[in-house]
Amino acid sequence: MARIAVIGAGTGAMAAAARLAVAGHRVAVYERTDTYGGALRRFARDGFSFDTGPGLLPLPAVYRDLFVKTGKEPLEACAELVQVDPSSRHVFADGTAVSLPNASRAGVVAALDEGLGAGAGQRWGDFLVRAREAWDRTRRPLLEEPLWPNWQVLAEREPYPAVPHKRLLRTRRAGTLAEVGAWELRDPRLAALLESHALSHGLDPRTTPASAAVLPYMEHAFGTWYVRGGMRELARAVYERCLARGVVFHFGAEVTGVLEKDGRAAGIELADGTAVEADHVVAGVSPGVLDRLAGRAVRDDGGVRPQPAAAARLTVLLALRGARPEGTAHRTVVHTPDREAELDALFGAAEPAGRPTVTVLRPGDERSAPEGHEAVTVTAVVPARPDRSWDDVAERMVTAAGRAVPGLRERVLWRELRTPADIADATGAEGGAVPVPALAAAGGRLLHPSNTTVVPGLFAVGGWAHPGGGLPHAGMSGALVAGLIVEGPGFRGSQ
Repeated sequence: MARIAVIGAGTGAMAAAARLAVAGHRVAVYERTDTYGGALRRFARDGFSFDTGPGLLPLPAVYRDLFVKTGKEPLEACAELVQVDPSSRHVFADGTAVSLPNASRAGVVAALDEGLGAGAGQRWGDFLVRAREAWDRTRRPLLEEPLWPNWQVLAEREPYPAVPHKRLLRTRRAGTLAEVGAWELRDPRLAALLESHALSHGLDPRTTPASAAVLPYMEHAFGTWYVRGGMRELARAVYERCLARGVVFHFGAEVTGVLEKDGRAAGIELADGTAVEADHVVAGVSPGVLDRLAGRAVRDDGGVRPQPAAAARLTVLLALRGARPEGTAHRTVVHTPDREAELDALFGAAEPAGRPTVTVLRPGDERSAPEGHEAVTVTAVVPARPDRSWDDVAERMVTAAGRAVPGLRERVLWRELRTPADIADATGAEGGAVPVPALAAAGGRLLHPSNTTVVPGLFAVGGWAHPGGGLPHAGMSGALVAGLIVEGPGFRGSQ
């Protein structure tokens, strides 16, 4: 039985803690804030409650597997998962709108043909077939296995089978997501639909590799899910599973250092000077924080040089008078009228201007608002700058959301903002940045360093380690770290 100290109580860290406890280890979690869940937080006021982090769950099989492997009660016995249908509604710049059924290729094809014109659905359906091939080629190395020592294979090969495209007397293949949209989908609305999947993760579709086609494919193939009572309920379920397996939590316990002895991790030091001995240390923190705790650069990147996450999220929480109309889509994406200007503002030097792309979540959950009222969240991707005022951007977000919520401004009782500074406070991430999921190609800049580090016994877990950001990816990082500790460096992932 090994003593294991876990730094942070984010979802990935708790997933590792539960698996390690089941394997017979003594696990203690040290969290600097007063609660668990990392970015999965909840804000409540006057009978209204809102998710302030991720609002939906893709690939729920990751958490079903966690619960199967750590106890008798399945995930559905601990949290109520609801498949969202339609999966999303999209309102495009030209005013057209389309609702996409959940996990139904035929339904999506029919909806796009009806909403965007004959042929649109077939082009999207053909794209999904190619995206599936990219998924099949990368699923194991990007989600289910520790980072390959020869990760360059993933970095150099583009797994998306792009269609040959004749341009200026040359035959070319799409190398970026934006080129896939322009050359293969051939409709600005379909391109906006595709690019919105990258943008929601803080990725610039103009430079994001075509392999990002796996992002819309995951949603199409495995569905989109909501947890009744809010996504915070998923964090609660994982936390309670940890408690049931004997994991001990220490809240308000700030870790200030990783201790080493004889060249390997030997424990942690707390802000009050307490030294905690451990045989292994699992750190669910960002790279800069981990290096600071260890007193040196410790990420075992093996040459991986990921680009720093530069994007965060701004969320407007809206308490509305009046009930949610029957048949309202849970999620609506309202696309910007000027995508190029939006991307320049997010990923270049331009100042934010105009109407941004926003995601409007209207869960229709009776637990989220008093009877006869509605709780709505409006989210946009913004630069990771916790030092600025976001009131002007929030105003433009509410204006954009009005295209999805008729009479929105007249219905507002009050509103609250959740800014990059709030994300930084909750997660410790520099600037409130949100980590991106690992993707193949692009020279490896969208891969993440290994879960192992240069210090034996010190492991990295969560969105800032392989396989990157997103709830499914965080859960998989917990499985990988647990496997590396229990089975050793020869661990190659679940079969």
